[in-house]
Amino acid sequence: MIKATFYLSCTVLLTAFSPVKETLPELEPGSPLPKSELTWQDISGKEISLNTAKGSNGLLVIFGGNRCPYMQRNQERIHNICALAAQNNIGVVMVNSNEAARNVGESLDEMKEFASQQQFTWYYILDKNALLADAFDANHTPECFLFDNNNWLIYKGGIDDSPGNAEAVKTRLLQNAISEMLAGKNVTTNTANSLGCNIKRRI
Repeated sequence: MIKATFYLSCTVLLTAFSPVKETLPELEPGSPLPKSELTWQDISGKEISLNTAKGSNGLLVIFGGNRCPYMQRNQERIHNICALAAQNNIGVVMVNSNEAARNVGESLDEMKEFASQQQFTWYYILDKNALLADAFDANHTPECFLFDNNNWLIYKGGIDDSPGNAEAVKTRLLQNAISEMLAGKNVTTNTANSLGCNIKRRI
């Protein structure tokens, strides 16, 4: 009985002093743009916020990385969709949240090199401690989030329905969402699966 009471007391004490992980609400269509005022280091050396990156017609946020095979397979599609966004005054930010891989290919210097090789013309920011990835509940690269000009989420998911094989694409999900948003229509498909590499968070 004494032993049982002792172990119970220890369990209660350990539970009381264990750090509690913050539980964030899942980001669903209709949610506001998270962490919009905080600033992040861009590969240009500037500190930018999502609000300052937003265009007059909205903001496209893409979680990406340097070494993911899915990023390589989607490079042409990423360039095309980012060009479409820019042409229509939609700001673009790519986010690197791979905190556990900063020393193996995902450092800021390697982000700069990768962006140069791929000829990025949009922001590419380092998400320290994966704060943005957690706020967005983002888990893969590439994974896309489209916000309208009022900072409301109107689409989240993949660029299209075949991230692994461009030749098998049947539906250009993100392109359709952009077109419908610009036309003032409700987005027909506002949520889709995003297949890709896992974001490398620190454990």
